[in-house]
Amino acid sequence: MATATTHGPTPPSGRDQGPQTDPLKSSAASRAGDKAFLGLSRGSGITLLVIMAAIAVFLTYRAVLAISENEGNFLTTSEWNPAGDPPVFGIAVLAFGTVVSSVIAMAIAVPIAIGIALFISHYAPRRLATPLAYVVDLLAAVPSIIYGLWGAIFLVPYLDGLNKWLDQYMGWTYIFDKTSDGVARNMLTVGILLAIMILPIITNVTREVFLQVPRMHEEAALALGATRWETIRMSVLPFGRSGIISASMLGLGRALGETMAVAVVLSPSFVISGKLLDPGGGTFAQNIAAKFNEADEFGRDALIASGLVLFAITLLVNGAARWIIARRKEYSGAAA
Repeated sequence: MATATTHGPTPPSGRDQGPQTDPLKSSAASRAGDKAFLGLSRGSGITLLVIMAAIAVFLTYRAVLAISENEGNFLTTSEWNPAGDPPVFGIAVLAFGTVVSSVIAMAIAVPIAIGIALFISHYAPRRLATPLAYVVDLLAAVPSIIYGLWGAIFLVPYLDGLNKWLDQYMGWTYIFDKTSDGVARNMLTVGILLAIMILPIITNVTREVFLQVPRMHEEAALALGATRWETIRMSVLPFGRSGIISASMLGLGRALGETMAVAVVLSPSFVISGKLLDPGGGTFAQNIAAKFNEADEFGRDALIASGLVLFAITLLVNGAARWIIARRKEYSGAAA
């Protein structure tokens, strides 16, 4: 006798009995999350622009008050009289000192930072590279006042011999002609101190950029018979060029706005001089920090006016850096 077979729907297995996710609801939730993230991102960008605009408006308003009450020339007058009514001030001296000290710092720090970053990322063994990178990170966290005290107590006395040597053998260049007596509280010392301060920042960012170089680029260069230096020159440095520029601009931003370290080390004089071994004219940040408390209402407006010039210089420098990075975009490897 044949056994009757019951045909009917197959009961679902245990694996298929769980709750089913509605793809429409999932898609709707995803769209809601995207909209929320887009709104937060857009709001953050707008907030940043509003803050920048508010700072610019405040500085411009107070600067206009100072310029309208100023009897001298805004750029060239070098006399400072914070107790006077109205004050007389000159911005060119501070701009010159700020730019010169920052250029010295960048000329010293950038090549050394690139060398340290290359050593940590491509030459040093891991047992040495890890603690060395940690030390560089710690140096970046040291407060500026500590650097200033170290510069005043240790760096200034020990640079006196260097100043005398430069004056003796390089004084014919005019730049290293020392005409004033006293310790080395000059623009060269400030530039060296700023270079030490910005060195960890540039090194950290540059090292991370070098570590992002595609391994296959380096292996291809080595396979073609290139030496290690040729591999770095042809693969690593072109790939990290935009990152090096960005790191340098971060360091330059700190050098331009450094206050306490410069105030502790420098003996300012309101004179524009190309002699780096003589007392310099001061910087914007150092001058504001040193004279803000003693200035009256108009004097503070004058200091804020100098802050507006520093703000404009910073925007120009960063804008130039972004333009250079955009022109070098093909070397970043982003299009690969």
